[in-house]
Amino acid sequence: MSPELSQKLAAAVDRMPAFPRSVQRILELTRDVNCSPKDLVQVIDKDPVVMVKVLKVVNSAYYSLPKQITSINHAVVYLGFNTIKNLALSIAAIGMLPASNDAGFDGQQYLLHSLATAGIAKQLALRVDDADPMDCFIAGLLHDFGKVVFAQFMPKEFRKALEISQWNDSSLHEALRAEIGVDHAAVGAMLVEKWRFPASLVETIAHQHGPAIKDTDTIACVFAANQISKKLQFGFGGNPCVEELTAAMQKRLGGTIDEVITALGDLAPLFEEAKIFAKL
Repeated sequence: MSPELSQKLAAAVDRMPAFPRSVQRILELTRDVNCSPKDLVQVIDKDPVVMVKVLKVVNSAYYSLPKQITSINHAVVYLGFNTIKNLALSIAAIGMLPASNDAGFDGQQYLLHSLATAGIAKQLALRVDDADPMDCFIAGLLHDFGKVVFAQFMPKEFRKALEISQWNDSSLHEALRAEIGVDHAAVGAMLVEKWRFPASLVETIAHQHGPAIKDTDTIACVFAANQISKKLQFGFGGNPCVEELTAAMQKRLGGTIDEVITALGDLAPLFEEAKIFAKL
């Protein structure tokens, strides 16, 4: 990467919004075995955006509750810690998406793809020894966020890479490297580092593609979830190319993409939840 490109990317990442402190706090609390619903309620009550959207989800047709819930305390108890932290992360990611962009990048389809990838990665983490389900959900949700940076701050170059990928039915990260000199994984890693996520998450996002890919349980889960989401065509992150799992990934996850999909069973509920979260 040239010094000029490095400087340009650093400036773009600096212009991205900060990751919400309330969501960071929710993540911290839900990792604490001593955390109580009251602790979460206190954080959510202080963030009107999160509060309104949690109530919107719990009262949605997806849950079909007989009576409307108006209390955050009741919502936290009903939804549970796992759903609350997934929801908080989704709210944060959605809040950082631009309303429109000059690259022709479909934010809603991108969001559905990211949410599906996050949910699948979390399920896959339960099948391996050294992957944390929550870390895999976060990595799955944010794995493509570098594309958002490109769409906002390098729209012409990003649009051309998207077109090349579509025309050739080739991998978008390769088109980005050819057109811009760096792919979305590298930029996404810069962004999550700015947001002060753990080094392990930065590594997962930075090394999820191509020759730089690393052999870890977390990367295997996120990579496979990304391919499965693309293969099942749930949302679209701009990359039409479905890649097969490496031999090491197949060993970790128990087979090829098709075999892993079969083992996962019915993914329809996961996709329905992603649709609910995407409407926030």
